[in-house]
Amino acid sequence: MGKPTILLADDDPALLENITKLLEPEFEVVACVSHGHALIGAAKALLPDLILTDISMPLLSGFQAIRRVKADQPNARVIFLTVHTEPAFVAEAMRMGALGYVVKMCIPSHLIPAIREVLQDRPLVCTSLPQ
Repeated sequence: MGKPTILLADDDPALLENITKLLEPEFEVVACVSHGHALIGAAKALLPDLILTDISMPLLSGFQAIRRVKADQPNARVIFLTVHTEPAFVAEAMRMGALGYVVKMCIPSHLIPAIREVLQDRPLVCTSLPQ
């Protein structure tokens, strides 16, 4: 069996590159996209094991895109990777069926553990900043 596949969506090319490098030893990044419309198309075409997406993106937000993806693929596993720490954002992400929520400041310590948990269908939320 191959590595779990991940679709990345964020409008920051440097962040996409850094996350790809971080994930590559354990996961297969099948695509990197920079806006919500591209996320919808890639999710439909590639059927990744996990979608890792920002909330704030141009053209169509991560929330809007994931609503559409989940309408077609209700079992899609999603982690929101974002700067938003507010409880309302976390609640909205979970309401739409995301299993994970990681603030970008937690990437070094929490992203890979969050991916492992979500791939086992266990939720993980990291909204506190690392100490």
